[in-house]
Amino acid sequence: MFSQINIVPRWIIFSLDLTICFVSLTIAYLIKHNFDLSNLDYVEFSRNVLVTTMISTLVFVNVRTYSGIIRYTSAQDTFRILYAIIVSNSTFFLLNMGFVATGNSQLISNGILIINGLASFLMLITYRVLVKYFFIYIKNLKLDTVRVMIYGAGEAGVATKRTFDHDPNVNKNIIGFVDDDQRKMGKTIDGIRIFDAKNLVDYITKHELDEIIFASYTIPKERKNEIAEVCLENGIKILNIPPPNVWTDGKLQTTQIKKLNIEDLLDRKSIHIDIEGIGNQLQDKRILITGAAGSIGSEIVRQLAKFDVGLIILCDQSESALHELYLELTESTKNKNFHAFIGDVRDERRMDHLFRTLRPHYVYHAGAYKHVPLMEDNPSEAIKTNVLGTKTIADKSVKYGVQKFVMISTDKAVNPTNVMGASKRIAEIYVQSLNNSLHHRDHIFSNGLSYINDLEVKPITKFITTRFGNVLGSNGSVIPRFKQQIEKGGPVTVTHPEITRYFMTIPEACRLVLEAGCMGEGGEIYVFDMGKSVKIVDLAKKMIQLAGMIPNQDIMIEYSGLRPGEKLFEELLNDNENTMPTHHEKIMIGRVREYAFDEIQKQIYALIEHARRSDDMQVVTHMKELVKEYKSKNSIFEELDAKI
Repeated sequence: MFSQINIVPRWIIFSLDLTICFVSLTIAYLIKHNFDLSNLDYVEFSRNVLVTTMISTLVFVNVRTYSGIIRYTSAQDTFRILYAIIVSNSTFFLLNMGFVATGNSQLISNGILIINGLASFLMLITYRVLVKYFFIYIKNLKLDTVRVMIYGAGEAGVATKRTFDHDPNVNKNIIGFVDDDQRKMGKTIDGIRIFDAKNLVDYITKHELDEIIFASYTIPKERKNEIAEVCLENGIKILNIPPPNVWTDGKLQTTQIKKLNIEDLLDRKSIHIDIEGIGNQLQDKRILITGAAGSIGSEIVRQLAKFDVGLIILCDQSESALHELYLELTESTKNKNFHAFIGDVRDERRMDHLFRTLRPHYVYHAGAYKHVPLMEDNPSEAIKTNVLGTKTIADKSVKYGVQKFVMISTDKAVNPTNVMGASKRIAEIYVQSLNNSLHHRDHIFSNGLSYINDLEVKPITKFITTRFGNVLGSNGSVIPRFKQQIEKGGPVTVTHPEITRYFMTIPEACRLVLEAGCMGEGGEIYVFDMGKSVKIVDLAKKMIQLAGMIPNQDIMIEYSGLRPGEKLFEELLNDNENTMPTHHEKIMIGRVREYAFDEIQKQIYALIEHARRSDDMQVVTHMKELVKEYKSKNSIFEELDAKI
């Protein structure tokens, strides 16, 4: 019933405030005369009631004490009322002084004036607070009340609590705060007690919680994971508040409080990079990003936009995706130092036009085909994009004197079992051998790069490769797919109960790419520390639980079998490779087999010719001859391994 009550018109609040001023003045007179009405001068009282009403009306209209919604009374309303009472009583006091100065008697005694001010302030605040808590009490009486604890008793936690109080459509009963700060234990905020986070498991059992809301930005990742595990085991929903910079007009909205994402649990400790060093190296540079509209490419662009670079060149063949990124940058960046360039990395003439006109100093090559099953069915296209595309951008980088070329590779290039991984390994081999030829061979111009003899070659480019595993939330990764399946009611499909993958967040991976690109001296293959591998089935179960459902009860998990080219465990190095540390604990240099550029160049030419004829069997055969460790799995190309 009370939820249907509309907001009370302002004139009613205004009338109530004036009535309370009359009542407070009456109380002041009664106290002054010890409640003996026989001594009350009714003429004086009537006159002062009239004067008080006139002064209060003028002050209340100017200060707008009636403008707030009573059920949402806040500290700001309290200060507004206090200011109004001080102004009105000060005005009365000045009138008194004026009357005394002209030889007349006071309008009202100072004692009554003081009592009236205190009484009116107390009554104006009290009735507002009573109305506010009445509505909170009525809201919490609903039968379907959700019992909630807020993790974090700081400013964000208080803002979260008051956001729910102010929204009549949200039926949450805040039964307590939990916090790690021992100094806050046992204290209260808005009448809500603060509990020790160490005893969270006991509170979950004792209070029969429905939800826990993370309202702190300083909770360590390990602690957050630990709490989430306890909540998921007990069927408690976990919510998260967004950072303050995305609050609406500086205020948190209930619609912004979302369920905890799986990315929040898989995310690891924050990675620190040499911001100053990267900024100095990239300052005023023109930087090309291929595949700029993709998951990795677009994040590299966002990271680069934070630095004082000369020009960011966005190259992609996907018009719509590139347009979306262009609009995002237009709205989010102050310096419009970026240029969108539509082009296919396989198109030699188009890429030559790009390099000739825009002259990039740095290249981040993220353009590639990456979906394993699709590339297994289309090997020729994998070679055209992942090998020919890389070769084209690398060659143009050499021709036009690019300072550094950073290639984005994958852990699937290690002991590849599929066409996609093998194509990326061949691309790695090409850029590394090209780098070694540029910087370690004297006859480079007459032999090694004979295929571009007619060009003005500038052998200054340093080629660097970065190799890492799956990134959370990238296009085509399991997490977006699982989310879609859960939203549809299931089933969630996992290829194999034992399959595992390494995961890294997109921003984390791109920060490391920038760091590795700046520290590289040419020829390195940088391997990122991916942490612990994650079982995909465990990932699926946790995502179902985060959605508030029970795995294999509300949402079924089904096993579809390994896809063509897919393997159970990904690797960052093969058996014949090892690593050397760098100054960054998360980045290592892989010691990999090196190849002679002359031989690799000939083999890649032959491979590309097979791809142009769409001779898939011959393409894969040639790939296996080039990458000896490439052994197909769950694929029609397994028969080639026996022959080779």
